[in-house]
Amino acid sequence: MSVDIETFNAAWLAAWSAKDVEKLLSFYSADTVYKDAQTAAGLTGHAQLRPYLEGLFASTPKMLYTPDETWPIPGGFCGRWYCAVGETGADAAMRGFDLCLVQDGKITLNEVYVHMMASASG
Repeated sequence: MSVDIETFNAAWLAAWSAKDVEKLLSFYSADTVYKDAQTAAGLTGHAQLRPYLEGLFASTPKMLYTPDETWPIPGGFCGRWYCAVGETGADAAMRGFDLCLVQDGKITLNEVYVHMMASASG
C-alpha cells in the first residue's frame, strides 16, 4: 500500500469527528463499498454514502474519534479507535475497528465494527 496508514487513518478519523461529509468522501473511491451495523447490506459509491453520512451526522451528537492502532493487511489496513460521545465526551464511549481496502490512495471497501463501552461519567 502506498499511503502511510497511520497518517491516513488519523486524517480520516478527524474528518469523521468534524462531521465533514465532503472531506470524508475525498477518502473514498467513487465506487466504494461501505458497511456498518446500520447498513449491513452495504452502500455503494458516493451517491449512496453521501446521504447516509448527512443523515447520520444530523442525528448524532458530537463525536470525537481517537486513533488507537493500525495494522497493514494485504491491500489495505485495519484500524482500531475510540470515540467519546457528547459535548464533553462523557455521554457515552465506543470502541471500533475498521477494515479498509485501499487502492490509489482511496478506500474501496470499509467495514465498520463497533461496540459500546462504559461512559467516562458512569
